[in-house]
Amino acid sequence: MNAKELQTLIMFGVIVLITLVITFWASRRTRTTTDFYAAGRRISGFQNGLAVAGDYMSAASFLGIAGLIAFFGYDGFMYSVGFLVAYLTVLFLVAEPLRNTGKFTMADVLTFRLRNRSVRTVAAISTLVVTLIYMIAQMVGAGSLVSLLIPSLDYNWAIIIVGVLMIIYVIFGGMLATTWVQIIKALLLIGGTIVLSFLVLSHYGFSLGNFFDAIHGVVGKYCTNGGVLKDGQCTAGTVVTQDYLMPGLRYHGTYGQLDLISLGLALVLGTAGLPHILMRFYTVPTARSARSSVVWATVIIGVFYILTTFLGFGAATLVGKAHIANQNLAAPLLAEAVGGTLFLAFIAAVAFATILAVVAGLTIAGSSAFAHDIWLNVVKGGREDEREQVLVAKITAAVIGVLSIILAIALRYSNVAFLVGLAFAVAASANVPSIILSLFWRRFNTAGMVASMLVGLISSVLLIIISPAIMGIDPPGTAATAAHLIQAKSLFPLENPGLISIPLSFIVAIVVSLATRDASAVETFSETNVRANLGIDAEV
Repeated sequence: MNAKELQTLIMFGVIVLITLVITFWASRRTRTTTDFYAAGRRISGFQNGLAVAGDYMSAASFLGIAGLIAFFGYDGFMYSVGFLVAYLTVLFLVAEPLRNTGKFTMADVLTFRLRNRSVRTVAAISTLVVTLIYMIAQMVGAGSLVSLLIPSLDYNWAIIIVGVLMIIYVIFGGMLATTWVQIIKALLLIGGTIVLSFLVLSHYGFSLGNFFDAIHGVVGKYCTNGGVLKDGQCTAGTVVTQDYLMPGLRYHGTYGQLDLISLGLALVLGTAGLPHILMRFYTVPTARSARSSVVWATVIIGVFYILTTFLGFGAATLVGKAHIANQNLAAPLLAEAVGGTLFLAFIAAVAFATILAVVAGLTIAGSSAFAHDIWLNVVKGGREDEREQVLVAKITAAVIGVLSIILAIALRYSNVAFLVGLAFAVAASANVPSIILSLFWRRFNTAGMVASMLVGLISSVLLIIISPAIMGIDPPGTAATAAHLIQAKSLFPLENPGLISIPLSFIVAIVVSLATRDASAVETFSETNVRANLGIDAEV
């Protein structure tokens, strides 16, 4: 084992030790379902803002976006813009009403007005699907990172280690441990990103003009006719060279602009439907705290995504695309180029902490959806046994962990930011229409909600499966590193299904609600509206 591997292992070990100590501390304070799901609702607005930022700034943000910007310039930067703008949707539409009308999960909000078991079941299934897709991206990032920095540790074993740690955090520490892991991770990530950006700018005399002059010197290339650029040559079509700071490097061709619009729609709306983000608003004592936490999170997230400019473009100029074998490793390689092996080990440890924090949040969101929504309210008919419910949640967390490990191994060569974009599309299609219409439209009813969520969930997942994200013919000789699970020509032209599945879900919700009658849903709208806006009788 060389010096770089040893330094990285020590950094990783420190992060793991700190998080395990937090988990042990939290386990002694986690006794009830409220403690397990919502940290006893004792988290302040500022603390929750940091935790929300820690939950949101995932491996996709730190590893994936840096890689996308490094390889695709302007088109990659659109991910940063989309992720940042998305939080305005959460702030203005769902943060406060969600805290006032819910208890532990997204399904609580919907069933507060649409009091039917089918609503809770479908909402829980949607939560589990979105959680699993999002988690795969984090696990892929973990495997890529660890296998680069510690070559003696196989990618598959790296995934397994992350999965086991994730399960330990949730099973023993619940939401309290997850929250503090996310807070520490947010502080480390924003601090590491600031230092890395500072070092990048120092190479250009702290002159933004010099920095962007260097970026203009980067050559942007892509292939026509769906070809793949390899060693400066196209496997199909011809090479096109263009300005690195102009749109079109990634989203080009017949459907390029539509794909970019589809991605933007998914990112802007998807955050408001992400179960692990929505669940964070139940950890604060009041709706005012929920609103405050989103404001703090937006500020922290905003600073971070602005700084991704220096990460991505810095990697392109100081490392060079030719020396970045895997897009997910652009930021770590940049850290090594500007700060040496010790700084690389620190940045890698921060990225590792990022992954651990996010997968823990995802796991607790998925396990609570099954234990609270399906087991307690559907299977048990609402007859609560706190010890049994927490036990079921812990078992579910273990199952989710195992599934995510298996799927992450299968999708190891995918860009993590791209995978998260797909998760956002599913969340925006399945969850957002029902949440918004339930809170703001009197005529919305149970039939409309069930139909909308099922159509949004099924259509988005099916379109992803038959899209270029999953289907495609890789160049000869790349079987071991195939980027597509299904080696066949894609049936749906867009990589992100949001442009089709999100409007379809809204249309189905409106049409079915207008075509069916549900007097109880109309009657409960006024009660929902008052509680959503005033917080009367909200859970404390």
